[in-house]
Amino acid sequence: MDGWQNRLTLRWDEFRERWGVHDIVPSVLVLLFLLIAVWLVLGWYWSREPRLFPVAAPASAEGPAGLALVSVGARLARTLTDKPGGYTDNDVLPPGSMMDDMPAWERGVMWQLRDLAGALVAPGRRDPLAPPAPPDVTEAVAAFGVDPGAWGMPSAESEFRRGGKALERHASRLAGPGGSTLAMREIQLDHWLLAAQDRLDQLAARLNAAQAASLRGVPVSPGTEDVPSTPWNRVDDAFFEARGASWALLHLLKAVEVDFGDLLAARHANLDLRAAIHELEAAQQPLWSPVVLNGAGFGVFANHSLIMANYLGRASARLGEVQSQLVSAPAG
Repeated sequence: MDGWQNRLTLRWDEFRERWGVHDIVPSVLVLLFLLIAVWLVLGWYWSREPRLFPVAAPASAEGPAGLALVSVGARLARTLTDKPGGYTDNDVLPPGSMMDDMPAWERGVMWQLRDLAGALVAPGRRDPLAPPAPPDVTEAVAAFGVDPGAWGMPSAESEFRRGGKALERHASRLAGPGGSTLAMREIQLDHWLLAAQDRLDQLAARLNAAQAASLRGVPVSPGTEDVPSTPWNRVDDAFFEARGASWALLHLLKAVEVDFGDLLAARHANLDLRAAIHELEAAQQPLWSPVVLNGAGFGVFANHSLIMANYLGRASARLGEVQSQLVSAPAG
């Protein structure tokens, strides 16, 4: 046995001398450390949320209704793929595969794109007298319906690019000759506002569901009794999905203000729309904590989920007032 061990030790010593293993190990450790450092820096940079951008009125003051809204939708789709790090929800390699906050933010934007595109075609499906949906809008609906985690053929980012370009083509047709025939109708605006309100309510319910473990004994909010409790390790995902959805909806509502300003003023709904925008702007305040906190009651730590849910709930209520005014109030 001793002879066998001695021979093995000698062979290992010969291997180390020939290949310089004693020099390779420190080098490998240094390279591994540098690789992890690069991943961490890239992960931090890619996790930075895009800034708010101004929503400008169309070049023509008499632009058809929906032009600003569709143009903003196209820019939101471009943001998903062109921001630092690109689209990360379907990444299979680090650092994207190790991130969860930015992918959740991207899903929030994706939901708003789906709701917008769906509202441009859904009323026409119910109304037999309505003109057929433009092909570009139909293409955008199909593209935005992709699985957000798809990385094969087609990948999620390629579909979002296709959907964004389809909206850009639709916006170009709206701005061109005869674009008034493609203008967004009031029934489509009403349908989209209902979808936006429902989306905010769903997100607020998920955020409130995160309070089950931290606010024991507090009565459950009406309408959220059947919402499953958000696991503690998914609280940040729900928070950042709400951040992404509110970021996208904020720009879309500003576009509605551009497209339908006269209608909103005639129905006395413009102040409620501005109030909803204000609530969503408040939801975009910087998060100074390095992590999403879910403090209990009047404890030492903040409760970011509850604060975000309050902003979304108030915005939803204001959108409900806008939709109600558009449906019930007479023009003039």
